[in-house]
Amino acid sequence: MTRLPARDDARPTAGYRPPPAGVLRETGRALRARRRELGRLAGWSAAESVPALLSGLLVARAVDQGFLAGRFGTGLVWLGVLALAMLVGAAATGGVYRALGAVVEPFRDELADRVVRSALRAATTGGTGSESAAVARLTQQVEVVRDAFGGLLMVVRGFLFAAVSALIGLVALAPLVAALVAVPLLAGLVVFVAGLPAMVAHQRRYVRAGEALGEAAATALAGHRDVLACGAQDRVVAGVAARITTLADAERTVARMTALRSLSLGLGGWAPLAVLILAASWLVSRGVTAGAVLGALVYVSTGLQPALRALVQGVGGGGLRYVVALERILHTSPPGPAGSVPVQHGDPTRNGVSTVGPGSAGGRRRAGPDDVPGLPGPDGTPALHVHRLTFRYGPRARPVLADFSLTLAPGEHLAVVGPSGAGKSTLAALASGLVRPGAGSVSIAGTPVDSVDADRLARLRVLVPQEAYVFSGSLAANLRYLRPDADDALLATALDALGARPLADRLGGLDAPVAPTALSAGERQVIAAVRAWLAPAPLAILDEATCHLDPAAETLVEEAFARRPGTLVVVAHRITSALRADRVLVLDGERPVLGDHRELLARSATYRELVGYWDDRPASSPPAGAPARTGPA
Repeated sequence: MTRLPARDDARPTAGYRPPPAGVLRETGRALRARRRELGRLAGWSAAESVPALLSGLLVARAVDQGFLAGRFGTGLVWLGVLALAMLVGAAATGGVYRALGAVVEPFRDELADRVVRSALRAATTGGTGSESAAVARLTQQVEVVRDAFGGLLMVVRGFLFAAVSALIGLVALAPLVAALVAVPLLAGLVVFVAGLPAMVAHQRRYVRAGEALGEAAATALAGHRDVLACGAQDRVVAGVAARITTLADAERTVARMTALRSLSLGLGGWAPLAVLILAASWLVSRGVTAGAVLGALVYVSTGLQPALRALVQGVGGGGLRYVVALERILHTSPPGPAGSVPVQHGDPTRNGVSTVGPGSAGGRRRAGPDDVPGLPGPDGTPALHVHRLTFRYGPRARPVLADFSLTLAPGEHLAVVGPSGAGKSTLAALASGLVRPGAGSVSIAGTPVDSVDADRLARLRVLVPQEAYVFSGSLAANLRYLRPDADDALLATALDALGARPLADRLGGLDAPVAPTALSAGERQVIAAVRAWLAPAPLAILDEATCHLDPAAETLVEEAFARRPGTLVVVAHRITSALRADRVLVLDGERPVLGDHRELLARSATYRELVGYWDDRPASSPPAGAPARTGPA
């Protein structure tokens, strides 16, 4: 039965829970790791703040020494100097953004790497695959952190440089004016900083309420048949509605917090202007010139006020999102020790070929042609032995395979066929040791896959999945990924054997760079197939690895693998794959049937239907009195 949505627990706890030390620590680590880039950012920011430093002072000089003194030309000269300062600041802005990217983008890449590794680790240790919705939410939060981090750097460094420059200019104009401006400015900052804890708490509640609503809605939609069958519509609707109400309340609270930002902006940005205007006559009576008063207004209106507005809006908006999103990433994607992913659950498939464990990592030792362990010998050790295997995707799910057994002799060629969803790819994953069965065992060349380390397992089998992966680099680097000691002559032999020579020539040869996005799905499959053909593993498993190729190209690839020393398992995309195999395994959700093409036409109704569908013509009926189907041995 589908789990019903639980009651809402996204309400804020009493009191403010400060951002975890991990957020501050991670931010500090990211900044310390890029001291040089931050230094360049500070340098460009200093150049950009030249107008903020000189604007009020130059305006005061233009008024006092030029226009009010009757020297119009002198006033224009001072304004011309101000124009040059603005040009310097504008030119420095481009450097600011370049330096900002050098700080922000590596941090974003580190977080994305952390999220992906954590998702893969969770999938491999859990045995049930990754939760795509959760991963999507986390990757979206990585982009939120990236944008907010860049925005925070911009507004904080902008405020610091603009405020310091303006205050220095005000002190140079008249210390008394600087004091009148600094008091309300500091008051506005104090109000804003004091309100940040509450803002973070309410933003956190808003994010969690949104996640809770998404999970509740997804659960209800996924189990709608169970809900209807049990008559639980009202309860499920009430549960989802409660989360909608919680999210709306949280959003309204976040919106109300903008009043606090407006108060701090009014105190720190507008109050200094009002003070200067109201105190203008008093300042003049104290010896402050009219130009100095006007220059002070310029400093406040064009420097301090815009910088404070950007700080309040940036920190109050993007800063809160940054803290909450980074907190979620650090909480849900903890770092794990290298090599912590168990072999039996599988490592991520790289380059179109599953290469599990340290033996597949770049720069580490891989098996060569003379050091493949467990090669079937003359003693009759099976190349692949699956014994009483049972697997299901959930504790209450119907088994995909139940008490399933299969034995393949060395050098045998097996094709696996069946309708979509019958478990063909699941069997491929189980046979290659990427997924742990609920019961039973799998041995390759006499070696149980759950008792060997990742390096040895990678030498025993190679898996080519349907969605081939090609990495950026040269064609030769892609092909040598599983066979780093292969020379150019061996690569050429492989290209010719699998009909990939025209593709290599079109790309520009072995040393030509490969752009994965510029390749078609079929071209990526060809490169992945050549790479797997070169691998020294004695067992090759092709999981619909040629589905994007035309029949002629598919034939070349499969025949090349059939001639390759070792055992071949092909999850068939076309019936011709079954015709080329020594034996065919039919999976149809009931008891599997094993035999050759002619036997299966007589014994398996599913196989006859598949042959008729793939051939686009009715299959011949089985002979009368055909024996009933039996499972594999």
